[in-house]
Amino acid sequence: MGKLFGTDGARGIANSELTCELAMAIGRAAAMVLLDEEEKEKPIIFIGKDTRLSSDMLEGALTAGLCSVGADVVQLGTVPTPAVAYLVRKYNASAGIMISASHNPHEFNGIKLFNGEGYKLPDELEDKIEKIIGDPNTNYPAPTGEGLGKVTALPGAVEAYINHIAKSIEGSLEGLKIAVDCSNGSASATAEKLFTKLGADYYIINDKPNGININEKCGSTHMDGLIKYVKENNMDCGIAYDGDADRCLAVNSNGEVIDGDFIIAICAKDLKERGKLSKNAAVGTVMTNMGFNKFCEESSIHFEATKVGDRYVLENMRQNGYNLGGEQSGHVIFLDYGTTGDGQLTSVQLLSIMKRTGKTLEELSRIIKRYPQVLVNLKVSADKKDAYQTDEAVIEKIKESESQLGNRGRVLVRASGTEPLIRVMLEGENYEEIEQLANGIVDTMKERLC
Repeated sequence: MGKLFGTDGARGIANSELTCELAMAIGRAAAMVLLDEEEKEKPIIFIGKDTRLSSDMLEGALTAGLCSVGADVVQLGTVPTPAVAYLVRKYNASAGIMISASHNPHEFNGIKLFNGEGYKLPDELEDKIEKIIGDPNTNYPAPTGEGLGKVTALPGAVEAYINHIAKSIEGSLEGLKIAVDCSNGSASATAEKLFTKLGADYYIINDKPNGININEKCGSTHMDGLIKYVKENNMDCGIAYDGDADRCLAVNSNGEVIDGDFIIAICAKDLKERGKLSKNAAVGTVMTNMGFNKFCEESSIHFEATKVGDRYVLENMRQNGYNLGGEQSGHVIFLDYGTTGDGQLTSVQLLSIMKRTGKTLEELSRIIKRYPQVLVNLKVSADKKDAYQTDEAVIEKIKESESQLGNRGRVLVRASGTEPLIRVMLEGENYEEIEQLANGIVDTMKERLC
């Protein structure tokens, strides 16, 4: 068995790579590990899911696996990933599971695990689960009778999560005219109730999931539809979530995309001015735009960069006592209110700054000058994802590009943690130059690795 857990749980094409058998095994192994960790007779596991057709199937398999070794299951239904993290903590569950492949197409699905505090499981526990699944000699508990787990629901779970988000700001969002793109995903079950509660003048698009239209030309990875809607309908701004609503990107009234770097900067500046930015610091990743670094220098805000993945951002924040961090992709963590990236929490925080200051999103985003970036994704076989690190021709091509850019830019090549891709990112002052260099690196990789 290859590596099961990536940077954001186990993920693959549903019923092909991520099968019912594997989901059942994950459920059984996760329950065994939790029994060892908590020394409890009956762990209680919350399960949430997004709107993919395969989510029901995987929910059934996970539930069967968990119950078969004596764990009780609480099915939350369709909810955002951060709702699972919040509800686990609120109701003192042993752990949480979210069935979602986030921003990936509908044929993919994934399984994300949270501990009883609402944090994603650390690598060592995921490795322990993986070892149990991969060992053909594992003896799974096999209780009978009343030792089996039971399945229940949690009425009011969505409302509890929405109330939590609404209480994270003071006042309402009354007077703001907002377009909201739910990506035909988890936010379809929550966004309307949230923005109604906050009094915004909202217009929701892509909130009619049918099992196969999640992330399809919509949401935070496909912004064109939202951009068009905002401009044609004279919106103050637009908000876009991804399939499981743990990401948020925005669009200003001119149709310009406000990515995670801008959102974090706007929120960091606001928190600092109000004396609420812990240790005057913000956490990003190696993908964070160089313009964010410059903003931090000019604003006397300490910046730290981690590996790509919101779990690594969160790890840094917890270790150092910081309360704000995130990724350019729109995973933003407000540790005062949540334990993971939360698209709806992020949007509410951003919108509340607009309401409180009376400034437009265009005005707020002027604090950063974005350096041009080029990102090219190269699809490769799973066994070739890391080969760029050892192939001499690829290594030499990367060095040539770095030498040409000098201190005017940077080159970042990495394997995706969730997909069979190598990501080539270049950043610099001149777009045409970095585009040419990026394509040169990718062409060499195609010759050597594909």
